[in-house]
Order: sequence, then C-alpha cells, then structure tokens
Amino acid sequence: MPEVAAGLAPYACDPARTRGRRHPEPPAPTRNDHQRDRDRVVHCGAFRRLVYKTQVFLNHEGDLYRTRLTHTLEVAQLARSAARVLRLNEDLVEAIALAHDLGHTPFGHAGQDALADCLRAHGGFEHNLQSLRVVDRLEQRYPDFDGLNLSFETREGILKRCPRRIAEQLEAREPGGVGRRFLDGSQPALEAQLVNLADEISYCAHDIDDGVRSGLIEVAQLEPVPLVGAHLAAVRAEHPRLGARRLLCEAVRRLLSGLVYDLVEHTAAQLRALTPADADAVRRAPPLVGFAAPTRAQVAGLKRFLFGALYRHPQVVATTDAARGVVRELYAAYLAQPALLPAEYAAADELPRAVADYIAGMTDRYALREHRRLTGRTVFAGL
Repeated sequence: MPEVAAGLAPYACDPARTRGRRHPEPPAPTRNDHQRDRDRVVHCGAFRRLVYKTQVFLNHEGDLYRTRLTHTLEVAQLARSAARVLRLNEDLVEAIALAHDLGHTPFGHAGQDALADCLRAHGGFEHNLQSLRVVDRLEQRYPDFDGLNLSFETREGILKRCPRRIAEQLEAREPGGVGRRFLDGSQPALEAQLVNLADEISYCAHDIDDGVRSGLIEVAQLEPVPLVGAHLAAVRAEHPRLGARRLLCEAVRRLLSGLVYDLVEHTAAQLRALTPADADAVRRAPPLVGFAAPTRAQVAGLKRFLFGALYRHPQVVATTDAARGVVRELYAAYLAQPALLPAEYAAADELPRAVADYIAGMTDRYALREHRRLTGRTVFAGL
C-alpha cells in the first residue's frame, strides 16, 4: 500500500498517527482511518436523511433549493479544494464536512430552537452536539459498539461548539477526548478549522442564490452589500447584456472563489509566520484558518444582510414558526404517550432525551406526516 501521508504538510493530521477510535479495530487493508470514517458517514442512515431536511426553505417549497444534503456536499467540495492547496488531509476534511450536520433536526434551525426550548430543563439541545451523539451512539449498525466509532480527529471536527458544562461531562466519560479543548482553550486541528470556514462560505453563497430564486431577495438589494455588489458590478462591466440569472450565478461563483482564495492566502501566511512543527503544535496555537481582516468584515456584513432580508423575512418567519409548532407538539405527544414511540426509544432511561433523539432524526416530511397522524391537522398545504 502506498505511503498515505505523502504530500501532507508537517502540520496536517497524518492518518498514520491518528489518536484512534474509542473502540479499537484492526486497520482496513485498502483505506486509512480517515477514509474509513468518510465511508462510514456516507453509508449511515442519518446521512441519507439529510436529503429531506431543511436548509433555509422547507423541502416541499421547491425542488431547486438547497437541502441539508446538498449544503453538506458543497461544504465538502469547498473544504477539499482549500485543503489540497494547503496540503492538509483531504480525507479527514471530507469526513468532517460530510458529518458536520448529521444531528440537524427537521425544519433546520427552527426545529433546533423548538427542541432546545422543550429540553431546557433536561440539558438543552444543540445540533452540533447532536451530530456527535449520532456518530457516537445513535447509529446502530455494528455488532460490537454503538455509533460509527469514528476516529478522534473526525469527532473533534464535528464538535465545533460545546458549552463548558457539556465539555466537563464529555471529559469525565472520555478523559483527554473531544471535550478537552473546550476546557483548556486549545484549538482543533487545521482540518476542523477549515471545514468550519467552508461551512460559512457555503451557506453565505447559496443562501444568496436561494433567496433570489425564491423571490424574497431582489438583486438590487444586494448591490449595497460590499462583498456581493462588487462582484455584480464587475460581471455587468464585462458582460453588459447578460441575463439576470446568469449575472447572479457568475457573481456568486466569483464570490465563492474570492472567499476561498482569501482563506487560503491568509491561512498560508499565518502558517508561514508560525511554522507549527506538527498537528499538536497547531492545537497549542491561536486559530490559524481564517480570512484577512477586510474580508472578515465583509463576510460579517453579508451575514447581517441575510439575517434581516432573508432569515427574518415575514414569509420565512411564518413558515419557521409553524415548523417550530410541529416540533413542540410532537415532543409533547411522545412525552405524554411513550407508547407512540418505537420500542427502543420508549424504553430509554432518559425519556425526554430519547424523544428529542427520535424527533431530531426525522426528515421534514416524516415529521409532518407524524404530526398529521397524531393531531389530525395539516400544517402545510399539499403535504
């Protein structure tokens, strides 16, 4: 088998030096550990369900809007492109990217907010922590362990946020594990840092595209937004007769490319200045993957625009309010009548958490079907 670490920078995560899995397994004959992680994610049930989970627009609202699955694939593509230039571990980047949203609820952040409210007295709910819970416990595919038994490096990348009280619980169960860095202030590997930024780049760009396609955002509204307006002006100058759809597509394409190039250039400069000897030195350093300061400010401005013009648009708010109601009513129904749950959930020691696990694993359409079955009401016409 060829040397798997060939071409990697010294500060990349070398699959030959992985910190391993929680349950030891013999190595695969044709794949390194991070390739194996990627394959396990792609073949798990939670990954398949992403195709019917909301990004911004509910799944039934149109065939061309992003779903959690298409968003995930876009993040993986962007992250791998940048990882190749920076000589990072592409397989690890891909594994983290493909797994980063496995814990997302139906109806996107509306579903997460509803479950967080329902579980306020039971430890709360956050989709990032739920993604780790999916790969560590909830997937039931192997005879010798729960979850997917992914490598430390992939799990570290999945857990990009964690409150201290949860980190302390993780540390008690797994000393020196994925919760430690939230207690000692260290950083994750560069591959994890990169996926986090690729996620940000991806949703900023595709939410512009989906927002305009939906009619909730007009191209004219984007002109004053520096990060977008500059690209629109440049495309118009070069192609004055271009139609509106192609104009937007080309501007978004340039925006994506520009953000990736800026990230790569700034990160490479940071790495040249610090010259970390290895992946452990990266963990002891400040965050190293990022944008240059002017770009960072422009990205923040774009996020503010999208929040006001799209995420808080009255039509989106009305839909997400209804979706939150669906999740709350499902939770209340299952908690009051556990017999409505599948047997393995009904028999769980912590019923509130089991109910949340069950609901979080639902697709949009399954949640709506279950809600209609339990309440007799149709929340969204045509479904």
